[in-house]
Amino acid sequence: MKLYANNSPHISGKEKTHDIMLDVIIALAPLGIAGTIFFGFRALLVIAVCVASAVIGEYLFNKAIKKETTIKDLSAVVTGLLLAYNLPSAIPLWIAALGSLIAVVIVKGMFGGLGQNFANPAITARIILMVSFPTLMSSFTPVFSNTTVVSSATPIKEIGLTYGSFGGEYSMLRLFLGDYAGCIGETSALLILLGGIYLVLRKVISPIIPLSFIGTTFLFTFILSGNFKLSVAAVLCGGVMLGAVFMATDYVTSPTSNLGKLIFGVGAGIITVLIRSFGNLPEGVSYSILLMNLFTPLIEKIPSRKPFFEEA
Repeated sequence: MKLYANNSPHISGKEKTHDIMLDVIIALAPLGIAGTIFFGFRALLVIAVCVASAVIGEYLFNKAIKKETTIKDLSAVVTGLLLAYNLPSAIPLWIAALGSLIAVVIVKGMFGGLGQNFANPAITARIILMVSFPTLMSSFTPVFSNTTVVSSATPIKEIGLTYGSFGGEYSMLRLFLGDYAGCIGETSALLILLGGIYLVLRKVISPIIPLSFIGTTFLFTFILSGNFKLSVAAVLCGGVMLGAVFMATDYVTSPTSNLGKLIFGVGAGIITVLIRSFGNLPEGVSYSILLMNLFTPLIEKIPSRKPFFEEA
């Protein structure tokens, strides 16, 4: 008898896409509440627009191509939430809506829908918005304020290794709790950590990618800077936690083997630090995840165990 190789998944489980996405939404919900408290009602409005645009956009696209409606699996809701959490609360609402449409129609829908997209839809949409509207995407609202400031007032600007130190008004406690200017859902490391623990306990994600991503970012920053406080700050702000826990772990665009997950996380961490340290951009998380998404098919070819089948 011959055994034939085929793409995963190979084992059927009780979990459905709807159930997995619901767990992710539960883990993400506290970040939306915190973002609204920190940045005001405008943040909640951006979240609502992103989610509504993602759901409506996916529904209309499926109708247009005469494909079965997939909005009940809640993946569009998750995409809308993740995109919103990666946007400043001051972003014009039409840009937030455009980002959601790019994510669900172009990155996801045009490549065959959930399970066929080559990259994380929310990450890719954010990068497109960053390239298209750099000023608006880097204008943030200080916590408990209705005014906007440019990105130079955010702690991530001080992470550049050329500064050699990290201090100013940003204490580690403030960074851990999320009390600083930034994107809606990226600031509170505490709530992201709790959401990640929930997803690990629910067996929705593996801890390998988040731990290797975060650990590499810290270690590589410390190697290049020799500054422990700066290295901790590099993890706590700028989207590393949000990206490592909620976007780098995307089932479709990340490796399936444990070795592959480790390579993915380490690679994303190194690229993040290199962009922050030597690039013209203050942040590198989105680009690092996108690049590792593109490398995932190659990483998947690295065997983690001896195959037990014969080629057909």
